[in-house]
Amino acid sequence: MSSRPPPTPDTAPANPHAGWRLRLYTVIFEADTRAGRVFDLVLIGLILASVAVVMLDSIASVHARWGPVFTVLEWGFTLIFTAEYIARLSCVKHPLRYARSPFGIIDLVAVLPTYLAILVPGLHALIDVRVLRLLRLFRILKLGAYVHEFAMLGRALMASRRKILVFMSFVLMVVTIMGTLMYVVEGPEHGFTSIPVGVYWAITTMTTVGFGDITPKTDLGRVIASAMMLLGWGTLAVPTGIVSAEFTAQRMGTPPTTRTCHECLSEGHAPDARFCRDCGAPLPSWQHDDEHAQRPDGAAGLSPASHSPTRPTR
Repeated sequence: MSSRPPPTPDTAPANPHAGWRLRLYTVIFEADTRAGRVFDLVLIGLILASVAVVMLDSIASVHARWGPVFTVLEWGFTLIFTAEYIARLSCVKHPLRYARSPFGIIDLVAVLPTYLAILVPGLHALIDVRVLRLLRLFRILKLGAYVHEFAMLGRALMASRRKILVFMSFVLMVVTIMGTLMYVVEGPEHGFTSIPVGVYWAITTMTTVGFGDITPKTDLGRVIASAMMLLGWGTLAVPTGIVSAEFTAQRMGTPPTTRTCHECLSEGHAPDARFCRDCGAPLPSWQHDDEHAQRPDGAAGLSPASHSPTRPTR
C-alpha cells in the first residue's frame, strides 16, 4: 500500500470539467451564458478594429500621418490576441488537438504576421487574415437559427460531395472536348493557339464570365460558343439543386446551442445530451443563463436533462 497522501485541492491536477478551467472554457468557447456572449462580442469588435487599422495603414497618405499610432494599436491587438490564444490552450482538455484544428490554426496565424514582420516587413499586410476569425460570428451573436442553418448547410455539402464531384468531372470533360473543338475550328490565327487556351475559353464561357480576350470569329465557332453559353446556365443550376435537395433532407427540429465537447471540440449538442454525438465522450452540464430553465427553488443554470425523472441521482 502506498503511503503517499491523497491529493489536496492545491496539488490535484487541473480538471477541465471543473474549477477555473471549466469557467474559462465556458466563457471562451461557448456563448450560452452572458459572459460568453460579451467575451465573443468584444473579440469581434477587436478583430474588426484590427483589420480596419491594417487597411487604413496601407493608404500612403493616412500612413504618413498616423503610422506610429497604427503601429502601437497593432501591437496592442496582437498582444491581446496572443493572450487569448494562450487562454484557449490553457482551458481545453487537449491543447495540441485544438492547436491543430481549423480554428486553432486560424487563431495562431492571426498573431504570427506581426511577430514575423519584424524580420520580413512585407508580411505585415497578412494581418488581414484575422478576418477569417469572423467565421465565429454565427455562434458569437447567439443567432440560434443561423447556427442551426449553418450546421445544416455543412451537413448538406458533406452529404452531396460525391454527387458534386461526379458533376464536376462531367464539366471537366465537356470543357476539354469543347476547348479542343474550338482549337480545331478557330485555330491559332483567331487566338486559339493551343488546346489549353481553348479549354480556358470554354471554362470562362460555360461559367458565363466571358472576359472577351478570346472570341470566336467563324460562324461555326459562334454556334459552338452560343451552345456553351446556354449550357452554362444549366451548369450553374445543377449543383444548386443537388445541395438544395440535401439541405432540405437535413432539416431537423433540434434546438441549436453552442455546447461544445471537451474531447473533440465539436459544437451544437442538444441541451439534454449526455454524450458527444461525434466521439461519444461524456458531456459536462450545459452552462447557460436561460431564465426558463430555472427551477421553482430558484436554482438556475441547469440543463433540461437535470430535471428528467429518469436521470440517476448522485
